[in-house]
Amino acid sequence: MDDATSDPLARRPPDASDAAVAAAGLLSETLEVVEELRGHLYALHRLTGKADFKLDEAVQKLREAGADDLADEVADELIGRNVLAGRWTFQVVEEYDDGYYATLRAFERRGRERLVAGRRHVAEAELKAQRRTPGRAGHAAAPPQVEDQQR
Repeated sequence: MDDATSDPLARRPPDASDAAVAAAGLLSETLEVVEELRGHLYALHRLTGKADFKLDEAVQKLREAGADDLADEVADELIGRNVLAGRWTFQVVEEYDDGYYATLRAFERRGRERLVAGRRHVAEAELKAQRRTPGRAGHAAAPPQVEDQQR
């Protein structure tokens, strides 16, 4: 039985060195960090929009409290205001996605293709193979095959 085909954790191409696996792994890890960061950027986008609409309620309550001058200032200065020069958050997200994020994704893919034949998570698969306890419940190398789940 060929280990490369029978072991679902055997992802390393035969010619990939430890340095190549480590380098590809670090590029992928960097992308994972940036994916998390991107989630925070989208949270900024959504929360800024939510806050902007909350200001509508605040303006209404200021008027009810007799603070029309403050209500006017909040309405004029804050509602619909750019968060950065000339940008609402959707523009920040788009610029980030089209610039830094797209560039990093391209380099991560190029690194994987060049160093580990395009295979994903080679280092993690090897780490899983080292750390799991074969035969132990919850330590399977891979999920059960679809045919096994349907029996």
